[in-house]
Amino acid sequence: MAFGLTVRAKRTEQGIGLNDFAERLGVSPAYWSRVEREQEKPPRDELVERAAAILGVRMDDLFVEAGRLPPDMRGDLKQVVQAYRRLRQQVRQ
Repeated sequence: MAFGLTVRAKRTEQGIGLNDFAERLGVSPAYWSRVEREQEKPPRDELVERAAAILGVRMDDLFVEAGRLPPDMRGDLKQVVQAYRRLRQQVRQ
């Protein structure tokens, strides 16, 4: 699932209206509606983090849906790739 569709599903599941959610994020409802309809790219990191907090979901999961690594993992991409490969190898065994 893509970022906007994921956020919309979680938001509606929790009964949070679009206007309320956008206000809590500090953005316009029109902009956030475009994000949820995949007409805009996933928003800047700060909004992804805030959305995760409002929805009570793991920030890492929303960053994955946004198609990028969480900010704290970007510094050492080599370590992230190595950890991923180790994990995949363990799963195969």
